[in-house]
Amino acid sequence: MSMPELNQRSTPAAIIPGNGQFVVELLLALVLSRLPIASVPFKWLESYFHELSHALAALISGGQVSHIELFSNGAGLCYSSGGWPLLIGFSGYAGAALWGTILYWLACGRAAVKFSYLLFGVGVLLGMLLWGRDMLTVAIMVSLAVLFLLPLKFYKTQIMRGALRLLALIVMLNALSSPAVLLGISDRGDAAMLAELTYVPAFIWVLLWFICGVLALLCCWWRINIGRKQMPN
Repeated sequence: MSMPELNQRSTPAAIIPGNGQFVVELLLALVLSRLPIASVPFKWLESYFHELSHALAALISGGQVSHIELFSNGAGLCYSSGGWPLLIGFSGYAGAALWGTILYWLACGRAAVKFSYLLFGVGVLLGMLLWGRDMLTVAIMVSLAVLFLLPLKFYKTQIMRGALRLLALIVMLNALSSPAVLLGISDRGDAAMLAELTYVPAFIWVLLWFICGVLALLCCWWRINIGRKQMPN
């Protein structure tokens, strides 16, 4: 590979998508997240980030995490004790949106994209070792680790960046739409738990999570526009 080719691949134009490309990728992510069978691994991923956020919030606020359960339908549970219940309860959907934003920013950064895949793949395996107890949860976490580690076999950085952006958008879209399911659940779920803790109606919490999802997408839009403005003319 010649130096001109190397420099061309490292330019912002080769890293940061345009606004039109962002919209196309967002629509593609929306379609993929709604397909009956193909969307299942992405629902697992959003559920994993959701429960991981609960677990980290519990640890940060002084609690302990027993284990995490993931289910085939995309649902999940985090078993913890102690900590700040308000932070733990709110962090699930908000945290999933944040993880999606982090993935997208990594895909638009100059750091090696392969390192991002490796970091998250190893992170999922570490979470499995720490908090995976039942066979279904372990199998789902292994599948998610493969989802991150398998692209390392590809050598086209542009394809890997595009795939990571798409994955991030799917996670954010799922984090955006998932809280709406809670509106039909009156006696369980994060919204019901927070309503019981604070006497703030469950729909307010759902609205806050929806706002978090919208803000996550706006942060990605802002990231590509700032990156494009910093490009040399």
